Amino acid sequence: MRTKLLIEQHFHGCFGIDFNTASVDDVLFLSKEILKYGIGGIFPTIVTDSVENTKHAISVIKEASKKQTPDMARILGIHLEGIFLNPEKKGIHNSKYFLKPTVENFKLIEDDFIKIVTLAPENDEGLVDYLNQKGIKVQAGHCTGGNLTGCTGVTHLFNAMSGITHRGSSTALSALINDIYTEIIADGIHVSDDALKLVFKVKDKVILISDCLPCTKSELKEFTFADEKVYYDGLKATSKEGTLAGSTSLLPDIIKRLAKENLFNPEYINNPYKYHNIDINGYIEWDEEWNIINYEKR
Repeated sequence: MRTKLLIEQHFHGCFGIDFNTASVDDVLFLSKEILKYGIGGIFPTIVTDSVENTKHAISVIKEASKKQTPDMARILGIHLEGIFLNPEKKGIHNSKYFLKPTVENFKLIEDDFIKIVTLAPENDEGLVDYLNQKGIKVQAGHCTGGNLTGCTGVTHLFNAMSGITHRGSSTALSALINDIYTEIIADGIHVSDDALKLVFKVKDKVILISDCLPCTKSELKEFTFADEKVYYDGLKATSKEGTLAGSTSLLPDIIKRLAKENLFNPEYINNPYKYHNIDINGYIEWDEEWNIINYEKR
């Protein structure tokens, strides 16, 4: 089987590196190593932090993008997952840094390298329209509202959002019935396989993400993420209270798992290309068990 290179639009780091605290050299190292896993394009994802720290992280990632070489996964922009979320669905995020989703607040950290913003649309005070005018992808996440008007996508379906209901509306229900792209973490931990079967049955516009953490492909067992102590037990990463902090699998690991369960559709690899209207020259060759046997980025 031959496919396009993978695009990862939602992950917080790996190989022991956290995009919120990384140096330029860290980002360059990560982008080079991750290409070896068939991931040819990345949107480094920043978790909620102070305005000052967020601006610094953006500047580091942007600077790294200017120093990339052809043997690295292309840095396509930044996914800002934080600051404009709903405290009721904060997950691992530190709500003390949350701001109202206003244009004025966005301008505190605004940068042309931000390409995706996850926010709670039910709290919107004009930011959704502003982001759409700028051509920035607006994704509903860490939220409760069912009105997704103006949203181009949904962040990690089912996780940190109001679930399916048979009365009224909810974020998850609206994500399933609206013609928008929907992220999902299909690692077997964040969403059950039965729920995945439902999503894959009713949705074509599915974007597989890892939402993976710095401990992925590293020796880290304890680390600080979003100002929380996170513990990795070899299967999942959680806070002391048991809150899931993100996955510990890279995209090819997730694809292999889905294929083993007969849940994988190769079209899911193409969806990020369509969503972002981009192209990356290169390919992956997979064996019959969905192990990567060769890759090339041109």
